[in-house]
Amino acid sequence: MIFQVFIYLQLLDFITTMIGFRVGAGEASPFIAKLIHLTTPAIGVGLAKVLGVGFGGFCLTTGRTRLVHLINYWYAGLVIWNLCVILMAGMRAQMIAH
Repeated sequence: MIFQVFIYLQLLDFITTMIGFRVGAGEASPFIAKLIHLTTPAIGVGLAKVLGVGFGGFCLTTGRTRLVHLINYWYAGLVIWNLCVILMAGMRAQMIAH
């Protein structure tokens, strides 16, 4: 169950990050920004997600389930942050249109 939540949060982070890019948001992580610069936004973020899933799998297979729990909280917060950025961009666009 914990790994399913982890995968779900990774997917949500990917989707909300892609939407954020479409509304004008930037990438805060220097590592992911470098991956994006070397490839494309979708590939760069996708590569980071693949690495993250590998790290999460490693943590679970080595008995570090508490760490995966903490990472899940981090990504839940990150998804909420992404949603706030998207909503703020939408509100800004709406204010400009009026």
